[in-house]
Amino acid sequence: MYVSHLQLADFRSYSETLVELAPGVSVFLGANGQGKTNLIEAIGYVATLGSHRVSSDTPLIRHGAPRAIVRAKVVRDERSMVVEIELNPGRANRARINRSPAGRPREVLGILRTVLFAPEDLSLIKGDPGERRRFLDELLTSRAPRMAGVRQDYDRVLKQRNALLKSASGQMFRRRGNPPDLSTLEVWDSHLVETGAELLAARLELVEALRPRVRQAYAGLTDFGGPAELDYHSSTIPDTGEFTSDRPQLVGILRSAMTEARERELQRGVSLVGPHRDELRLRLGELPARGYASQGEAWSFALSLKLAAFELLRADGDDPVLILDDVFSELDTERRGRLAERVRGAEQVLVTAAVPADVPEELDGARFEVHEGGVEGL
Repeated sequence: MYVSHLQLADFRSYSETLVELAPGVSVFLGANGQGKTNLIEAIGYVATLGSHRVSSDTPLIRHGAPRAIVRAKVVRDERSMVVEIELNPGRANRARINRSPAGRPREVLGILRTVLFAPEDLSLIKGDPGERRRFLDELLTSRAPRMAGVRQDYDRVLKQRNALLKSASGQMFRRRGNPPDLSTLEVWDSHLVETGAELLAARLELVEALRPRVRQAYAGLTDFGGPAELDYHSSTIPDTGEFTSDRPQLVGILRSAMTEARERELQRGVSLVGPHRDELRLRLGELPARGYASQGEAWSFALSLKLAAFELLRADGDDPVLILDDVFSELDTERRGRLAERVRGAEQVLVTAAVPADVPEELDGARFEVHEGGVEGL
């Protein structure tokens, strides 16, 4: 799988540009602020319908433009598909597949798969649990696009249930302890348990698949620290060391936990049970990576998570497009070489760098100069 053409209109700093790409390594060179990351951000958006830099679409649209368009031609097994996404501020985005309108933008998910590593990914190690949950959920969607619907359903149910809990909590306060009518809340309980069990089961299976790959990737990047370990900590499943991803069993566990937490939820007016409160715990040896990992160890651990994701997607049948955004400047010479050796065999590798010296010699391929919203081959 690779991207052969990327066309942008009013996306970030680009009023209009067309870049032709090929399999193998492509390096985008240019000083900071010239638009290198904007290019690979656009490719990542086609794959995930989101940006790795911002949480909303508004900053992606060039200042003063009414909309932005990202169009990518994706080649897979010698067949090509053109994906177009129109970003509309304040309105629903629109998508096309081979010029035919898609019913919903998420129908394009799965056509292009990417694994992107950027400086922002240090938050996987140093950030809050939400960053690590998002990593898992985005990888789930890359492997099985239908999980995007599961995630959206869960978020919708959670939002509605929280609103009801907040209302019920207020009623209890105003009525001095008299119980409110919880019949509607119980309906949303069932919805949350069903969707939550499906999301939880998928996350548990994913972590089991990632664990040996993360350990191997970290050992391949550095001889210091480690081993790199990860465990899924659930807010509802006791830490007994036993693993289960059986969905009916998880439904029962979530339902029991919700019943037990009912009084506390009503007092606080918020949902205390479900995968939205879970954590992916990362360790170097016996110590938690967050707070104990050095800067170099944190970079290596974050890279290992992304390399493990790449290997997992590759095992599903196709190489995803591997994107390395300003990565090598943060690594010492030895780690640069080790990373280059691990990724050079991918079908397509896209690299951004400020200067050619930042790119290891092992990553020989096409070179592009990015300057003031323009892209030229070297």
